[in-house]
Amino acid sequence: MITAVALGPGVRAGFTGRAGGVSRAPYDGLNLGGAVGDDPAAVAANRRLAAAAFGADPGRTVWMRQVHGADVAVVDAPFDGEPPALDAIATTTPGLALGVLVADCAPVLLADPVARVVGAAHSGRPGTAAGVVPALVERMAALGADPARIAAAIGPAACGGCYEVPAAMRDEVAAVAPQAYATTRRGTPGLDIRAGIAGQLAKAGVPEPWIDPRCTIETPDLFSYRRDGRTGRFAGYVRLTDPGEDHPR
Repeated sequence: MITAVALGPGVRAGFTGRAGGVSRAPYDGLNLGGAVGDDPAAVAANRRLAAAAFGADPGRTVWMRQVHGADVAVVDAPFDGEPPALDAIATTTPGLALGVLVADCAPVLLADPVARVVGAAHSGRPGTAAGVVPALVERMAALGADPARIAAAIGPAACGGCYEVPAAMRDEVAAVAPQAYATTRRGTPGLDIRAGIAGQLAKAGVPEPWIDPRCTIETPDLFSYRRDGRTGRFAGYVRLTDPGEDHPR
């Protein structure tokens, strides 16, 4: 249910898949997206299942209202009511899980285990062009993180071989994230969003990230909007462990 990622001591991070949930088609099974038309009760049950697998409290998980922008918020608790329009969040609060929902865009998880700062970003084509991940690094640095110490993980996303876009759109994104420039397997203009984000992280002084190699479009075990249209969302999670959690008495 969770693909765990090592981002340093005192940090828990990972990406969910599609198996193990209770949602029915076309959202089957572990749909965590609450704004895609699925039964709210099923989404709530799935979020409880995913949180348990991640070792988190579903009542202490922060979700965003993602709008493909570059706004970042520092949080110390879940939002009261509907979340604001955000595409990145950061925290220094132990036990508070940060969640990012995707179905072709890249989920990006960041952590400075020394400064005890973590962050999560939703970076698709517009967000990458807008610089949401560099904005998150900057906000984490303001909280005491050192970019040279930040560990980064980029989760599953549409790959450059599949993600076809108009040539003008490719050029627009590549103007700010040159590594995103790609050509699909059909020989048409494409975008490699994960490569573009990795380039942005390097420019911000962050070491080479861990990148999940899976393409959402090519992987049936992951949700893909481009492949299926009406579908669910999987998630990236990151949190700081609570005091004593790593060293039980």
